[in-house]
Amino acid sequence: MSDAYGGIGKRVRYWRLRRNLGRKQFADMVGRSTSWLDKVESGERSLVRIPTIELVAEALALDPAVLIDAPEAARAAGCVDAQEVAVIRAALGRYPGLGPVAHEPPEVALLARRAEYLDHAWTSSHFTTIAQHLPTLLDAAQTAALTASPADQVDAHRILVTSYRLASSMLLKFESHDLAWLAADRAMYAALEVDDTWSQARATRSVARAMTAARQRTEAIDALVGMTDRMRAEVPHDPTTLLAPYGMLYLAAAISAAEQADGALALAMHEEASQAAEHVEPHYDDHHTHFGRTNVAIHRVSALVRLHEAEAALHFAATIPAGAVGALPPERRANYLLDLSRANARTGRFAEAVRTLAHAERVAPQEVRCRPLGHSLLRTLLSATTGEPARRVRQMAQRAGVPA
Repeated sequence: MSDAYGGIGKRVRYWRLRRNLGRKQFADMVGRSTSWLDKVESGERSLVRIPTIELVAEALALDPAVLIDAPEAARAAGCVDAQEVAVIRAALGRYPGLGPVAHEPPEVALLARRAEYLDHAWTSSHFTTIAQHLPTLLDAAQTAALTASPADQVDAHRILVTSYRLASSMLLKFESHDLAWLAADRAMYAALEVDDTWSQARATRSVARAMTAARQRTEAIDALVGMTDRMRAEVPHDPTTLLAPYGMLYLAAAISAAEQADGALALAMHEEASQAAEHVEPHYDDHHTHFGRTNVAIHRVSALVRLHEAEAALHFAATIPAGAVGALPPERRANYLLDLSRANARTGRFAEAVRTLAHAERVAPQEVRCRPLGHSLLRTLLSATTGEPARRVRQMAQRAGVPA
C-alpha cells in the first residue's frame, strides 16, 4: 500500500495492480503504449494535464482526486471501494458449470492455501486484500467443486463455502446486505452438496448473519438452533473439527436474539456457548473461529450493547482480562473495542468512547476508517465532544474522510 502515498505515477501503478490489470491491458484502456505507461509509473514522465489524469482515473474507476491529492490517496488506498464490490458482485453472477470446464482444473491443495491466506487477511481486518483476491478465488473454487475427484470433493466444497462466507462477511461489514445474503445462500447450497457437517455449520452461521442484517431474526435463530440440534450428537466424536463451529452457532444466535430485543434468549444462547467453550483448550484456533472463553465473553458484551444495556455491557467488559482480549486477532479485538466505544457513548462517557475508538483504529484501521459503523461513531463523537477528545476525533475523522 505504501506506493499509493507517493507521486501520481506510483499511485497509478498501485491502483493498476490492485485492479488486477496487466500493463498492456491498461495501456490499451487509455489508448497509450506500454512504454508510456512504464515511464508514467516510474516517474520518468509526469501526468500534469487534467484530461489525461481524468482519463487514467476513469480507467481505474477512481475519482481523479485519488491520484492527485495525498490525503485522499491515503484514505482510498486503505478502504474497499465501490468498484471492488462490483467485481465481487460480478464473480457471484458467474456460473462455471454452464460453460466449458477449464482444461486444467485448479489444484485443490493450492486453492486451500489461497483460501487460508484470505482467511488470515480477514482475521487481520485487511479487507482490501480480500477484495483484490476473492473474485479469482471464487471463480477457481466453483470450478474445483465441479471438477475435483471424489476423494477431493469435501475439501473442494470447503474451499467454496469459505470463499462464499468471506464474501458474505465482508459485504455485511460494508452494509451491502442484499449481496451478502446472495453469497451466504450460495455457501449454504455448496455445503449441502456434500456430507460435511463442518461446511454446513459454517454456512448456516453465514446465512443467519445475513438474515439478521435483513431483519429476519426469527428465521436466523431457527436456522442456527436447528443446525446445533443436528450436529449435537456428532460433536463428541469429532470435537477438534466440530466443537468450535458448534459454539459459534450459539454465539450467532445470541446476537440475533439481542437484535430482536429478546434478552432472555440471548442469555440462554450465551450460556450454551459458554458450556461449549469449557471443553476447548485455551487459545483454541481451529478454522479461524477463535472460539473460546474470551470470544464468548466479548460476544456477551456485543449482545448487551444491541439490547441497549450499555451500563451492563461495560460492567461485564470489566470482568474480561485485558491480556485475554489482547490474544485475539485484530478483527475480533477491533469489533470488541467498537462495542465498548458505543457503550461508553451511550452512557455519556464520551472521552472514554474516544479513547476506545482510537484504540480500535490502532488495532485495525480499516474497521474504523472504512466501515459505516466506524463513520457513525465518529459523527456521534464529533457532535458530543469538546477539548482534547474533540481534537482526537477530528483527526480520526479526517483519516476516515468523515466531514468534521
